[in-house]
Amino acid sequence: MKKSFVLIASGFLLIVGCNKSTSENEITEGEQPLATERRCSADDVLKQQLAADPSLRNRMDEIEEFTRRFRDNPQPETLLPNGTIQIPVVFNVLYRTAAQNVSQAQLQSQLDVLNEDFAALNTDYNAGNPYNNVTAGNVGVTFVLDQVKRRSTNTVSWSTNDAMKKNAKGIAPTSPTTKLNIWVCNMGGGILGYAQFPGGSSSTDGIVLDDNATGRTGTAAAPFNKGRTATHEVGHWMNLRHIWGDATCGNDQVGDTPLHNTANYGCPSATHRSTCTGTPLEMTMNYMDYTDDACMYMFSAGQKSRMQAVFAVGGPRASFR
Repeated sequence: MKKSFVLIASGFLLIVGCNKSTSENEITEGEQPLATERRCSADDVLKQQLAADPSLRNRMDEIEEFTRRFRDNPQPETLLPNGTIQIPVVFNVLYRTAAQNVSQAQLQSQLDVLNEDFAALNTDYNAGNPYNNVTAGNVGVTFVLDQVKRRSTNTVSWSTNDAMKKNAKGIAPTSPTTKLNIWVCNMGGGILGYAQFPGGSSSTDGIVLDDNATGRTGTAAAPFNKGRTATHEVGHWMNLRHIWGDATCGNDQVGDTPLHNTANYGCPSATHRSTCTGTPLEMTMNYMDYTDDACMYMFSAGQKSRMQAVFAVGGPRASFR
């Protein structure tokens, strides 16, 4: 179950888009069907980011080295102040229809989910989980509403080209080094959302959610109506990788997660095993897999350490302290 640490930031994803296609252009040909499963259009986006910013690879290598040192020898003075970090959240809502202009109640329900999931207070946690011996418990991160910005737009649907983050058509991020920006809009191609990892440009930092995968009320639609798309994407924003390492039996840089063949969809059996070395039980209930909202409900202790490293003194998001 233990996976060796390999510094392969060139294989990491700066932006992760959970979707059913790899389109990178805005879609303007009418409303898109609701997504039925999670997928990722990461390769094209990674190439674009690396091409646009040749220094990105070095920054991500440095972040991985810092994360390794934190994991191996965390110093008390570098840990979260008073045991917790409070993250101000700015919602940037882009809408073409009245329904897409999601309500304050729907946005608040999303904050509630994040606070439950990152504190391990989610009521759907399964005590019979075969991995309950490595669950993270409270990550030490809370989310508070800072403000909501809204803009009416003629754009039918959005892609992963970050147009929603620019004032020309969307809303530029607010204080991205001290606030988590969440864009809520109608994503095209079945996209549920995507996130930017630490190390990327502050001008595009944050996460994006489809309005049908935001919170657990209003326009949120099954099987993504329990707010777990945001939990997954915020995990990426805190430097977590997909649990299968974006490769067959790949490395997610976490020691206590098992090797996965690839992503899991729907609601797999808890006895589902991979064919990777050792044929381990797959941690399909982990927030960083691709299962339905109702079937993901935990982070691992190793993932917790990785997330806390982001906010440690000297970490890539230490400005949130």
